[in-house]
Amino acid sequence: MSAEPMPTDAVTDQPAHAAASSSSSETAAGRRSAAGKAKGPVRSESGALNVFSHAFLIAWVVMAAGPLVWVALTALRPTADFLNDPMGLPSSIHWQNFANAWTEAKIGRYAFNSVIILAGSLTGTMLLGSMAAYVIARFTFPGNRFIFLLFAGGMMFPVILALIPLFTIMDNMSLLDTRPGLIIAYIAYSLPFTTFFLTSFFRTLPSGVQEAAMIDGASHTRTFFQVMLPMAKPGLVSIGIFNFLGQWNQYLLPLLLNNEDENNYVLPQGLAALTVSQGYAGDWGALFAGLTIAMVPVLVVYAVFQRQVQAGLTAGALK
Repeated sequence: MSAEPMPTDAVTDQPAHAAASSSSSETAAGRRSAAGKAKGPVRSESGALNVFSHAFLIAWVVMAAGPLVWVALTALRPTADFLNDPMGLPSSIHWQNFANAWTEAKIGRYAFNSVIILAGSLTGTMLLGSMAAYVIARFTFPGNRFIFLLFAGGMMFPVILALIPLFTIMDNMSLLDTRPGLIIAYIAYSLPFTTFFLTSFFRTLPSGVQEAAMIDGASHTRTFFQVMLPMAKPGLVSIGIFNFLGQWNQYLLPLLLNNEDENNYVLPQGLAALTVSQGYAGDWGALFAGLTIAMVPVLVVYAVFQRQVQAGLTAGALK
């Protein structure tokens, strides 16, 4: 049995198909190589950008956390050890520095005064600021925009320009060197930014919930405290942390309004007095221990409420 001859067309088409397939494969390979060459610079640029950004963040962390770590380590060193090598590590743990700072330097007394002042000022700031922001954001009335701009302008007004009028007013009202006077000054200092921030936050909340509460017979007061205020919790936590940090570290207002009796000093005033007294006495360990005690509440508050702060800052932009 003999094999049939292959048609001439099939014989002649085989080289053509082979040539076409080879040319198409060469074209695809060329495109892949061109794409690889095009992606090469992009990947190298993104890699260089990542290296630069990470290096910048590392440098920023070192600059921000380095002094804090150095202060905390120095607070554990004896004064003689610190004078021999100011930048060295502790050769022995000296807890007596904290005892001296807490009792002899009266850091405990100053911290207690700061807690009492902040308990009143922070509560008053959050209550008055949230109420004012709610009215400005949710109600329309003549002068609404003007009042909002007054609060916004209060943030741009330098506090140092109001020191003499503030001192005169407090003196006429017999509020100098008193805790209520300092609490009122703290509230007035923090109220513009609090109202401005919370006004923007209240505007992002849905109005349907407020309307439903009013239809159910809730008063404006009940609607605010039981409906709208819980919904604004992320914003309240964020602005509360900022107010806590600002009022805890406030030095200028206490120096002006609370400067007669040393036992009534708040913590920043006490640290300033400690810097002067311990500097002359040479007890550097107690000085750095006092600084460490002052830093601990701020670090703890921010570490505990870090996520709430971030959620409050981004909630208004995401809704």
